[in-house]
Amino acid sequence: MVIKKKTKKLFLQIAEYMVAGGAWFWSAYLITLLLDPYIGLGWANIIGNLVGVTINYYLSAYWVFKTSNKKHAVHASWKYIVFTAANFVLSAYMLKALRGVGIEPAIGQFISAGFFTVWNFIWYKTWVFKETPYAKRIRHHV
Repeated sequence: MVIKKKTKKLFLQIAEYMVAGGAWFWSAYLITLLLDPYIGLGWANIIGNLVGVTINYYLSAYWVFKTSNKKHAVHASWKYIVFTAANFVLSAYMLKALRGVGIEPAIGQFISAGFFTVWNFIWYKTWVFKETPYAKRIRHHV
């Protein structure tokens, strides 16, 4: 069986995405667990995810999705911020709901990560980091 070049490229991109996502998950996971007893789950989750999201953005933008155009990088960063902010809210509610049914954050983070792994890849590939053509600026000479 011959695997097409496009398929190989997609599998490599998924593997790179998993590494970038792992960097986010493990940094957020450890920070959340370490800070929860001292500042509460909400703040611990926010701080942990801010560290993780920063690492993830750089790995995703410049390694996984190969953002090289400065204009596209700026545009993608705004989409990433909006999308990630919505995910923070969703994640906080998910962890709270899981805790409400007896699943503590030590396990709830893994459940949340499973959902966000698929959810984020689809959105990153189809919207956040998708290359979009920009209209060339028309210069009028006087």
